[in-house]
Amino acid sequence: MNSMFRALSCVALLAVSACGTGGSEAPPLAGARIGGPFSLVDQDGKAVTDSDFAGKYRIVYFGYTYCPDICPTDLTKIGAALRTLDKQAPRTAQKIVPLFISVDPERDTPAQLKQYVGNFYPRLIGLTGKPEAIAQVAKAYAVAYMKEPTPSGYLMGHTEVAYLMGPDGKPITSLPLEKDPPAIVAELEHWVH
Repeated sequence: MNSMFRALSCVALLAVSACGTGGSEAPPLAGARIGGPFSLVDQDGKAVTDSDFAGKYRIVYFGYTYCPDICPTDLTKIGAALRTLDKQAPRTAQKIVPLFISVDPERDTPAQLKQYVGNFYPRLIGLTGKPEAIAQVAKAYAVAYMKEPTPSGYLMGHTEVAYLMGPDGKPITSLPLEKDPPAIVAELEHWVH
């Protein structure tokens, strides 16, 4: 199920990485058309937009609370990396806002998100919205998703990627979710200034 989306993620990231400006210190995703304005609802039921996070680095991850495997694994790694930064480099950690954007607005209510994101990291912000708003933000972030029927309901197939966005809202890199939390910490320390 998710292997197709992993393959799509790799192809998409390779394609957008080719848009970079070159040079050893240029961010891998410099110039990529990833990101953009959005208007969603957070886990407290409060309306938020992308401009609420202006001036902060953002980790942007798409998933859903009923995800049986990939999302909890990735969010556990991201949470562990951020907890490490909280201890080792608190000034760096405070510059980062982690965002979890649901691709399953049908089930992922603000209350459901609040319970879910609290399992991974205290400052992780869960976002949801109307299906049209989710489709718009997913498209802006080059994230594919689709409902996959199962005998007991459905799962959501989706692109597996965690983008690091700069304070200006532009993409910097994707975090190495296939590696352990220290590799994620190293990537964050490299790019967050």
